[in-house]
Amino acid sequence: MRPLLLSLLAVSIASAADLPRVPSKSIAVKKELLFSDDFQGGEPAKVWHKVVPTFAVENGVLKGTQTRDKDTTDAKGNVVKAHAAVHGLEIPTKDSVVECKIRFDGATMIDVEFDDRKYTGAHYGHLCRAQVRLNGVTIIDERDGGMRNDIREMRNDPSKKAEVAKLLVGRQVTYPANFEPGKWYDLVVETVGDEMRVTIDGKAIAYLKSSGISHETKSKIELGVAGKNGYFDDIKVWNAEPAKKK
Repeated sequence: MRPLLLSLLAVSIASAADLPRVPSKSIAVKKELLFSDDFQGGEPAKVWHKVVPTFAVENGVLKGTQTRDKDTTDAKGNVVKAHAAVHGLEIPTKDSVVECKIRFDGATMIDVEFDDRKYTGAHYGHLCRAQVRLNGVTIIDERDGGMRNDIREMRNDPSKKAEVAKLLVGRQVTYPANFEPGKWYDLVVETVGDEMRVTIDGKAIAYLKSSGISHETKSKIELGVAGKNGYFDDIKVWNAEPAKKK
């Protein structure tokens, strides 16, 4: 299963002055609407599936609450790692626009993630994601970054710390921001080619260009919440094509 990614201490996060310029205009053009859900039913629609519980529909919104908040041991003695709550959709895309409303109410992180379970080159088929925290927005190329199998193995060897850090350069960016608990925000994640762009309430917030983002088949979209509690509403997913650059 996917870790919280809070432990990627070896990742070199650029200072604000070194961050890539966020394109002011959309990098994607919406095509057909693939999915929408306003969570007006009493429970998540059947197309949703649990990945790491717990999610529930509550008062017309999707509520995520992290329950695996520390490492535990199961009945067979296996270690069960702490993990964010994750809710998934099987929606194959290559280029896409994902829109939703998000709200923090105790959550420390809310994210939109893309995976391909058939891809064996990265842990659990993780490809890329956009994470929102109260103090910033992070975009991560996981396929060619911290979830790449060989890099994960190297991270277990302290002597390879410098080598790992070098391999992770450019695979993750964090842009400072300031969000308020209890307030709804409009989140848009555009993914085209090897680029991902995040806007919140119409403002361009974060951007990353990295090879793993260009994975041909992003077969799953997953929503994640770390902490207690985070909310989603009015999610829409479009196929997209790259916007023409002028």
